[in-house]
Amino acid sequence: MKKQEKSKVVTIFEGNQIRRYWDEDEELWYFSVIDVVRVLTSSVDAGAYWRKLKQRLNKEGSEIVTKCHELKFMAKDGKYYASDAANTTVILRLIQSIPSPNAEPFKLWLARVGYERLEETADPELAINRALKTYLQKGVLSQLRRQIRVPHHRS
Repeated sequence: MKKQEKSKVVTIFEGNQIRRYWDEDEELWYFSVIDVVRVLTSSVDAGAYWRKLKQRLNKEGSEIVTKCHELKFMAKDGKYYASDAANTTVILRLIQSIPSPNAEPFKLWLARVGYERLEETADPELAINRALKTYLQKGVLSQLRRQIRVPHHRS
């Protein structure tokens, strides 16, 4: 598995999946902008909302759009597609551009995600426990149990 793929994980905000990528060199999380926009706006077409917002921000001379980077995230069809991603600082600035009742809870969630990463760096067992909890929430472990057949050891 590539280094980049190892650092990509999905996290959950109020039941919504947010795709993210941990950049080892910069030691920063990069979040899928589309996922953040979807959560903040409850839009059925978050991509269209983001494209329109990018146009408006560019017109206003905002640097938010230029600070977004394209990263490949896994889509629902299992394939990887390039999508805009931004670090926590840029996401916080983006939140200010979107009128949403979810803005404040999302800011608090971002702070918690950053804090958890610092804790996991100090104690890797915390990362394993968090991953297991996420897998349980998504029902992935029950699927894995059915797929993996562990050989029985004879005593």
